[in-house]
Amino acid sequence: MTSSSLSAATRHTIADVERDTGLSKDTLRVWERRYGFPTPERDALGERQYDDAQLLRLRHIRRLLDAGHRPGGVVALPLEKLLELGTQAQREQIQTPPRNPADALPAACPALPARARRRLPAADAAHAVPVEHWMQLLRQHQAHDLRRAMNQYLLAHGLAALIRDGVIAMNVRVGQSWLDGQLAVFEEHLYTEVVQALLRSAMAQVAANQPRQPPRVLLTTVPGEPHALGLLMAESFMVLAGCDTVALGVQTPLPDIVAAASAYRVDVVALSFTAVQNPRDVLAALAQLRERLPASVEIWAGGQCPALYRQPRGPRATQAPAFWPMGQLDDITTGVARWRAGAVPLHAQPAPEAA
Repeated sequence: MTSSSLSAATRHTIADVERDTGLSKDTLRVWERRYGFPTPERDALGERQYDDAQLLRLRHIRRLLDAGHRPGGVVALPLEKLLELGTQAQREQIQTPPRNPADALPAACPALPARARRRLPAADAAHAVPVEHWMQLLRQHQAHDLRRAMNQYLLAHGLAALIRDGVIAMNVRVGQSWLDGQLAVFEEHLYTEVVQALLRSAMAQVAANQPRQPPRVLLTTVPGEPHALGLLMAESFMVLAGCDTVALGVQTPLPDIVAAASAYRVDVVALSFTAVQNPRDVLAALAQLRERLPASVEIWAGGQCPALYRQPRGPRATQAPAFWPMGQLDDITTGVARWRAGAVPLHAQPAPEAA
């Protein structure tokens, strides 16, 4: 093999990098101008070409963004520093116990029933989550066996335990293995498809065995946010809480979110944001939705975008929230209890008469 053919084989187009990392083309171009990285070469047609070293750095940057770092603090860092921060983030994730959402109720939250304020059960330490076995099946391309193994855990421990103890742990392992080059993109996609199919099937069974209750929740993401797994995990907890859910999938334009909320007469619009999203764009989208949606429709926003969890200051701190942040999946249980303690379902109100 010649050096030229080797060089060509190790170049990646901007579309390749977008598919591999989940970082959009626009994001890559903005970082190039703003932070001086990445630094792609140009081919004969002027198209950007990225080498393996830049792709590896971008993978680690994406991982740190998902852990809550801001682009300005990590994009320009060398690989050694990125690895150091990644190790620190993993250590903190292991050492930090999950907080109890009952302890995080806003001071202005209306009084809740005692059953809603009691401490939510923690994950059962006796559940031996076979993550290593699942990872082995994934690496061996045993999709059917992986699906069956995860379904067996579901049947033994329930949907909430599967997500809280199994899927979240697997997400971390799959993400880290992909980052380290131990998993290919197609293997990560296979895992995602297995989990999505399993969660949808489990939700259908739960919904068939219990009546739907308010609130009615519309779930989607805004344009530019293509990640659906977190949204599906959130919907699972809403279904377990007995909510009536309407799932639109991902990347729904804001006017269509407003139109769907009206058409389905929903009580809550739930959105998911990853850390890759620009914080200003996230807050701008939430502000636009708040202006366009009726005041009676709440907005719940979750995911790993740090901007969602900054405490408001000044006059806004004493006002009703423009949106309710959902930093943990168990916050959904608390949010449903809070809503049911004081809200009137929109779809239970008489429809407005036609003019």
